[in-house]
Amino acid sequence: MLEFDNVSKSFWTGTRRKVILDQASFRVELGNSLGILAPNGTGKTTLVNMMCGLEKPDEGTIRRTCRISFPLGFMGGVVSKHSANENARYIARIYGLDPDYVSAFTRWLTDIDEYFDMPVGTYSAGMRQRFTFSLLLALEFDIYLIDEGMPQTTDAEFNRKAGAVLYDRLKTATVVIVSHQPATIEKFCRSAAILRDGRLYSFESLAEAKQYYDYTA
Repeated sequence: MLEFDNVSKSFWTGTRRKVILDQASFRVELGNSLGILAPNGTGKTTLVNMMCGLEKPDEGTIRRTCRISFPLGFMGGVVSKHSANENARYIARIYGLDPDYVSAFTRWLTDIDEYFDMPVGTYSAGMRQRFTFSLLLALEFDIYLIDEGMPQTTDAEFNRKAGAVLYDRLKTATVVIVSHQPATIEKFCRSAAILRDGRLYSFESLAEAKQYYDYTA
């Protein structure tokens, strides 16, 4: 379970105080994937970072009673001067997993041939994206956090394989997707909420959330 209890978060932009959450309370139960619709500029990434502990709230309590992933695309912990193989093994040890398995899985899914044994700093943006997403899927979590949905790289085969793995993970795991596009969350989520002006509004169905979101856009 992931629970926010009267959580508030804001920061100073230089000209005004931007409110991300204002005493927000909600819960993500395992088995009930949640999609959060949020217009651009409302703090989607900050919200996701708070869920996994990368950022702390100003007030309130965040409870985590299960394994929660780092956000999709997050490069924290990945050292550019080390190869994908070295990074995969290092992060596997942090999570107490088999380094051989994590390395083999990410090598297979990333599919960048000899570059897998070269420094990550030499990769193109697309190759780095493929590696970090492969690493996310190699580390099995109870809740996966995705900011704006699954990456669509220019490599169709990677998109196909990664999508298949993610769908398979969701048979036993839960996903929280924060996006400004209703179509993104419809693929994976059964319930939805809308983040607007620091308030989180929950809805019984995706259809109700989408209708309200479109109406207030």
